[in-house]
Parts: sequence; structure tokens; C-alpha cells
Amino acid sequence: MEDLASSLRLTIECRSQMVYSKESAKPKITRKTFIFPLIGLVIFFLFLYLFQVDIIAIINTVQTANPVLYALAATLSLVEVFFFSLSWRVLAEFLMVKLSVMKSYLLVWYSIFVDTIVPAESISGEALRVYVITREQGKEICGKVVASLVTHRLLGMVMNIAVLVLGVLLLFTETQINPLIFNLILFLMVGIIITLLLIMLFSFKEKWSLKAINLLVRLGKFLSRGRWQSKLTKIKEEASNIAKSFHDSMREFRYNPKALAFSLLYLSITWFFSLSIPYLVFMSLGSTVSWGVILVTSTIVLAVKSIPIGVPFEVGIPEITMTTLYTSLGVPVGISATATILNRLITLWLRFSIGFIAQQWFEFKTVLTQANNIPVEKA
Repeated sequence: MEDLASSLRLTIECRSQMVYSKESAKPKITRKTFIFPLIGLVIFFLFLYLFQVDIIAIINTVQTANPVLYALAATLSLVEVFFFSLSWRVLAEFLMVKLSVMKSYLLVWYSIFVDTIVPAESISGEALRVYVITREQGKEICGKVVASLVTHRLLGMVMNIAVLVLGVLLLFTETQINPLIFNLILFLMVGIIITLLLIMLFSFKEKWSLKAINLLVRLGKFLSRGRWQSKLTKIKEEASNIAKSFHDSMREFRYNPKALAFSLLYLSITWFFSLSIPYLVFMSLGSTVSWGVILVTSTIVLAVKSIPIGVPFEVGIPEITMTTLYTSLGVPVGISATATILNRLITLWLRFSIGFIAQQWFEFKTVLTQANNIPVEKA
């Protein structure tokens, strides 16, 4: 249901881009931004302590990791994000949203940075992409950008289900699955499928969107007691235009599956590199883990990360989930914890750092462009 709410909020986000399109998209970095990661580390190590995991042994194991394999895992993380950006760009380009390969790549890095410090089941990063593109190409393109992001999210959910099913099948051929883990997998699959169907239904029912807009406008008029009459009427008109553009774009995807096929292909490659990262991390520690364990753990952790807990850096939740799942699926607890730490150094801290660089580049470019557009007064 969170993915459905995210899609609805993305559509509403277009309205705010019209009003604030000239303001900076730069997120605020406060003291909490640095405090929460420390809290997350404390919670994770407290979790290890409570389960009597030898933390000194973990540190010693980290020092024995193969640097070549670990560096390869870090490199694959960059490649993974590249194919993820290509997958989204195919959809945006199909709807005539102009995006170069490099720009879409950097924009995805920027959105990763925003998702990390402003967590909201990835809606923060998607809203950022809507903002930046609308700021540069105009509000008329807003509905199309939202359509590309919603469609990309739908395809991502399809891939989640496929990877989870494949992981379960592999586990069944390798070992007996813990009933608790199996029930969790089953619950997750049902939840994703229901959410997928609801988003698809919403995406192709234009009348539902218009009714929702009318309902919200009427509610606004009632609460303001008519004081915002003209503003709300204008908002209703603009929101209706955005909704029409969004649904027209979704219909284009429906009757032209070529773009969807290419996007899904790039997403498949993305998942291959994504799953290769933890596999290489285990290999760097001299430990071999089955692909079934990797597939199931990765999809469940992804689902956990999508929960809007509302604090930056997820505060140790993915680390605890990852370690628990690896251990439940037969990986020694010490190796599980060590692999989790090394994995999160890549998928959280490395990506956060690169995302910060991308954010600085985008904002510097914006300031430079605005400075060049300032007319020079004649003497």
C-alpha cells in the first residue's frame, strides 16, 4: 500500500513544482543527518551484542577480506545504478522527456542522496527527479515525468516478485526453508501483487483521479470557508491537466510495449549486478553462499527499506534484517554480520557519498545557469 500512496503523492508533487520551480532543490543537511547514522550503528552493534556475536572476531574477519573482490563489488554498484538509470530513461524518452544518458545517471545518484537523508520509501528521490526536470523543461512535462516514474516503479515491483519466486525455488532445491521465513516470503509476495494491481488500476482510471481532485478541492473550500475559492479553482484546473497528461502517458505505454520491454531488460541487468554485490562480498570473506539465500534476503531487505520509518539512513533496520535473514538461512552469524557491514559500506555509504557529489554538481550548475541569465545593465 505504501507504493500506491507514493504514486498518488508523486502526482500531487507536480502541483508544488509549478509553484516553487524557481527555488533550489537542495535538501537541508542538519545535525540530525549526522546523528542518525551513529544511532543506527549503535543499534546494530547492540543487536550483535545481545545475540552474543563476537564483535572483535568480526573486525578481524573484515581485515582478511579479499580487496580485489570487494573492489569489484563496489564497482558493480556503480554499474547497477547506471543500468537502473537507463531503465528509467527509456520510459522518459518514450514520452518525449529529454534526458541524456549522463544526466539521467547523475539525476538518479542525486535522488539516492535525497532518499538517504529524507527517507520516505524512495518517494523523496522520485519527487526530486520530477522537480529537477520540471524546473528545466517546464511544468507541461510534469505529468509525463510522473508517468515514467510510476511505470518504472511498477516494472520494479514485477522484478521484485520474479526475483523472490526464483529465490524460493532455488532454496527449495538446496535446503528446507524455515516456516517463519517462508510465511514472511509468502506475505511479502501477496502484498506486492495486491499493491501492483491497485497501482495499475489507479493508473488507467482517469475518472478516479478527477474525482479525487474534486473531493480534495471541495474539502479545501469547506475548511477555508470560501477564503481560498480562486486559488483552489486554479489548483483544480492545473491538477486536472496534470492528471490528464499522466493518464494519456500511461495509455501510451499500454499500447506501445516496446519501451516497457527495453526498460524491463535494463532492470533485469540492474538486478543481476545488484545481487552480485552481496555474493562477491561473501566471496571476499572466503565464504560461499547460495544464490537462493542472496535472492530471498535481497528482496526482503528491499521491502523493509521501503517502509517509511521517517528517519535518515534507516537507523540500522536493514542491517539487523539482513544479518537475521542470513543467519536464519544457514549462514554463520559471524560471517552474516561481517558481510552485512561490508555490504552496507557499499550500498549505503559509498552511494551516499557519490550522491552528494552529484547533488553538488546539479546545484552548482543551476546557480551558474542563473548567474549567466542575469541581464547586465548598460553603463
